[in-house]
Amino acid sequence: MANILHRIKAYLYDNTLTKDNPNDFTARTVSERSLNVQQICQAAVSRGGADISASSMEHATELFLKEMAYQLCDGFSVNTGYFTASTTIRGVFDSPSETFNKDKHSIIFQFNQGEKLRAEIPNIEVNILGVAESSAVILQVTDVKSGSVNDLLTPGRNLKIVGSKIKVTGDDSSVGIYFVDATTQARTKVDSSDIVTNNPSEIILVIPELAAGTYNLEIVTQFTDSSMLKQPRTALLDKPLTVE
Repeated sequence: MANILHRIKAYLYDNTLTKDNPNDFTARTVSERSLNVQQICQAAVSRGGADISASSMEHATELFLKEMAYQLCDGFSVNTGYFTASTTIRGVFDSPSETFNKDKHSIIFQFNQGEKLRAEIPNIEVNILGVAESSAVILQVTDVKSGSVNDLLTPGRNLKIVGSKIKVTGDDSSVGIYFVDATTQARTKVDSSDIVTNNPSEIILVIPELAAGTYNLEIVTQFTDSSMLKQPRTALLDKPLTVE
């Protein structure tokens, strides 16, 4: 029997990704918070009993990650035991002689769980908290040009958003789709003319000309299944998106 060391909480949401069964659900974990390198190193000392200081561990980790990124950029694959990483080229080449074209091809870094991380799965207990309140939720976004899911943004190209009750509608001035700069909190609203598809479970839009950085995605809407809400509600993607 597995030794339960960890617990994850999750809510159930309507599964809008399947069309054949209208009654199934997907589970979405309740994220406690996002940890950075410094916080993990501090926890390794205070909880894990690491035999070096948190600052020394953080410095060594940053050196490792910097070198790993360098090697990935040279086409090497990485296997840490906890995750694997590799460099992938996306896009179609129309002939054997066609060269790489950044306007139609893209490079992404792909990460997958490794054996050591998979070995921890039996030690995790999942607590399903029931069906989430009937509110707007963003389940997944896809950057159409790069094919990246919940990760990259390509300004001027399409972004596909899948969720529940996310149709942008209402007369409140705050209604709309926003990219919020994670550093400055500056909000860039998507022009209504750049929303190509606007359905309750799917939105396709043209990404604004955002500067390089990290952004959070927000959808503010008064949409509901029956009548329009008196007050708008906000759906947030729980993963940051990056413009390189």
